[in-house]
Amino acid sequence: MEKLALRRNGAITAAPDPAFWAGRRVLVTGHTGFKGSWLLVLLDMLGARVTGLALEPDTTPSMFNLIGGASLCDHHVADIGDATAVEATIAQAAPEIVLHLAAQPLVRRSYADPLDTFRTNVMGTANVLEACRKTPSVATIVSVTTDKCYANDGRTEGYREDAPLGGHDPYSNSKACAELVSACWRDSFLAERGIGIATARAGNVIGGGDWSADRLVPDAIRAFSAGRALAIRNPDAVRPWQHVLEPLAGYLLLAEALFSNPTRFSRGWNFGPAPTDMASVRDVIDLLANHMGAAHQWKKQAGHHPHEAATLTLDSSDAADALGWRPRLPLDRALSLTVDWHRAADKREATRKQADELLGRVSA
Repeated sequence: MEKLALRRNGAITAAPDPAFWAGRRVLVTGHTGFKGSWLLVLLDMLGARVTGLALEPDTTPSMFNLIGGASLCDHHVADIGDATAVEATIAQAAPEIVLHLAAQPLVRRSYADPLDTFRTNVMGTANVLEACRKTPSVATIVSVTTDKCYANDGRTEGYREDAPLGGHDPYSNSKACAELVSACWRDSFLAERGIGIATARAGNVIGGGDWSADRLVPDAIRAFSAGRALAIRNPDAVRPWQHVLEPLAGYLLLAEALFSNPTRFSRGWNFGPAPTDMASVRDVIDLLANHMGAAHQWKKQAGHHPHEAATLTLDSSDAADALGWRPRLPLDRALSLTVDWHRAADKREATRKQADELLGRVSA
């Protein structure tokens, strides 16, 4: 399949192919969340026929409601922990491609409620994959996990896809388990039917429309907008920051590749930022404050905090070599776009404009 391509810093970068997605039946789990809402807009712009399966948005405000997400898909409210509801929705939708994003995505919440985290991230994934196995139309599945699925051994070089899985906290561990569940369904059921299934591991996503608690950029925007000092748990922690559109483009490219060659592409894939965009928490806050025009106000949060890795980076060279995917938006640009989105009066239009930039329809 011929790929659309953009050039960034001299490197050719593939873009999702509208000819592939136009009219394609796609089911997205977790479509009411932050990443899911951005994905709805991308798929709408690409011409896909989308069914969404998720809980109602869990923040007020929510990006899903601000962009009119229910008008962009056949909107179904269900818990992926409910196997019967999941099976019925997927059977009714008869999708060709399933993009599984639904999850309990917060580390600190996983400490507060580990059982619900495992129920959602492990059994929820099993429910989705089992429903796909029973639905004859399904040809391709992309199951989204996280960069935190790796057993963090303190290394400073990027984790490659063959690094051991693990996870200290319940969230990370549950996502490593979701990787194993996906591999089990692939080897036991899906491969023999020619269904491609891959897992996708992205970094710390940022962008407009994220109002989640205990996430650095949303917390900083709230604090700076209110003129308060931001309390930071680990200012020297290094993470792979990236704009939310970056991994979403990777998921779509991966789905295209899986559809055409399920045997070759059915495995785990990293979609992390460029090495130059790995940054400490304090560096991200400095850049964000500059874009907001806010005084640099932060303090180290006192007290005991649950364990978090000091350093976490990804090696995404496989995705570059095999899929043509490369990050397009440097960290400073990603933060600038985030601030621009929050300042925009029309959130749906701002979302589409930024998605246009990623798809190469306007210049960055």
